[in-house]
Amino acid sequence: MIEWLMPEREILPPENEQRVIKFRRGRTGAQSSVPSPVEDLAKYERSEGADDYRHRMIVNIAAFFVVIALIGAGIWLADTMAAMRKNQDCVLSGRRGCTPVEVTKERW
Repeated sequence: MIEWLMPEREILPPENEQRVIKFRRGRTGAQSSVPSPVEDLAKYERSEGADDYRHRMIVNIAAFFVVIALIGAGIWLADTMAAMRKNQDCVLSGRRGCTPVEVTKERW
């Protein structure tokens, strides 16, 4: 009885040979009989001839410039906020002359 459960010698495939492992499918692999709540999506597909490449590229370029403008505005806003915070920290610490005064050489 023990010999049947535990054979003395297992037969192993050579190291360079490929092995195939079979997995059992559980309940997830079975098809359900409940109909899908989503209707057929074919009505939203476009035909092959409806693609306007030129219009799409113009819209992509416009979107690119909008994104660049948003990034520039964000950097400008962050820089302005940092300068304001620096000036407020200077004033609140009791120092004088916190705001820089621009002096041209022609004046002196």
